[in-house]
Amino acid sequence: MLKRFLPDEFVKDIFHITPEDLLERGIKGIITDLDNTLVAWDQPLATPEIIKWLKGMQDANILVTIVSNNNDLRVKAFSEPLGIPFIAKARKPLNHAFTRALKTMNIKNDEVVVIGDQLLTDILGGNRRGLHTILVVPVASSDAAITKFNRRLERRIMSNLKRRGLITWEE
Repeated sequence: MLKRFLPDEFVKDIFHITPEDLLERGIKGIITDLDNTLVAWDQPLATPEIIKWLKGMQDANILVTIVSNNNDLRVKAFSEPLGIPFIAKARKPLNHAFTRALKTMNIKNDEVVVIGDQLLTDILGGNRRGLHTILVVPVASSDAAITKFNRRLERRIMSNLKRRGLITWEE
């Protein structure tokens, strides 16, 4: 049961995920969380660095879909100016949004990675769907109210994973 929370990879931030590395592994698509994965949860628009990273993926023909539990207004305001498809109110970790993103991108499970900052939503959801999951350190040290609760649970899960020797990286 605990292994469902274990990401396949851990990186400091999304900038450690390169198009070259993904293409080398046969990856054609990214399902990414928005808040505290791409930008701080309270930052409405993409930073120049995020725009450059997304452009790099686009130039490499790697599809990107934002899958967020946040509301339509928030996710649309971020995604539309960038021309990035999105699914808001995703209800992660449930499978529906992940399945919908795969269908929209028209790619298979083994051709996509899921990137996110939360074990309880992004990683659990991606793992439940059988997708390759990548955990990133949250962009901001602050969180929305519901996420604060999740973070407390995540710390307990991480401690458990470490005690069992399942985590080999340092935070």
